[in-house]
Amino acid sequence: VLLAEDNALNREIAIELLNDRGMEVECAADGSIAVEMMEQKPAGTYDFILMDIQMPLMDGYKATQKIREMEDKAKAGIPIIAMTANAFAEDKQKAMRAGMNAHVSKPVKIDELCSLVADVLSKNK
Repeated sequence: VLLAEDNALNREIAIELLNDRGMEVECAADGSIAVEMMEQKPAGTYDFILMDIQMPLMDGYKATQKIREMEDKAKAGIPIIAMTANAFAEDKQKAMRAGMNAHVSKPVKIDELCSLVADVLSKNK
């Protein structure tokens, strides 16, 4: 899992929750770092991305756009799940328009997230 999250405490909590479910997590503290990591790693390195929306330098929407524009179609098509405190319908729609596959609101409930991830990954095969 590539976790793009600028808040250190949120990163720590997410890593712990994901590790408890047997997932390996690599972190990017900003959208631009997440894009760089995707560019540098081979396709298939990550199964999916958990993308915070509100980050400095490059937000989650812009980072998703950059990933979706990658020449390597396997990288460009990676499932991306938006993570945000904004849980209104228009926030979910904006995430989908930005090219994200799903939306989960913070604070993240791990059972809900795992169910969402399984659903997104099954649709992405």
